[in-house]
Amino acid sequence: MLEWLETTAYADWVRESWGWPIALAVHAFGVATVIGLMAIIGMRLLGAFKSIPFAALNKLIPLLWIALILQVVSGTTLWMTKPGKYMADAMFDSKMVLVIIGAIITWYFQVTVNREAPVWEKEGTVSSRGVRFVAATALLWAAVTIAGRLTAYISQLYIA
Repeated sequence: MLEWLETTAYADWVRESWGWPIALAVHAFGVATVIGLMAIIGMRLLGAFKSIPFAALNKLIPLLWIALILQVVSGTTLWMTKPGKYMADAMFDSKMVLVIIGAIITWYFQVTVNREAPVWEKEGTVSSRGVRFVAATALLWAAVTIAGRLTAYISQLYIA
């Protein structure tokens, strides 16, 4: 199955034309968007940007999901060029585990913001649960980014 994916016309196009740089650019844009949005949301929940109402954070979270979808699509495109080698790479496996955990925590974070933002607004402070979720979410996406860079560069010593 992995060999078949690697030999599809799509994988050939990615390897032999503009597919790789396009997918890589979309992937980098997705990373920047996720990290940037998490930074804004996190800093707001930790007390910065007080002019942004807590409820307005709900408008940023869908953009985060769009960026994650772009990353999945572009990441799958990049992965298809050598799936067998990526699947044998422990750093890539670690990144994928972190992505799954990050998506789950982000969903719980979204639920928490939706449920608790009106209370935070009323009380003028974020619950410890909200602070824990934003910290966990931000740390997980930072770890995904680091693991992705390690997959791209360090793992290249092993994936030729």
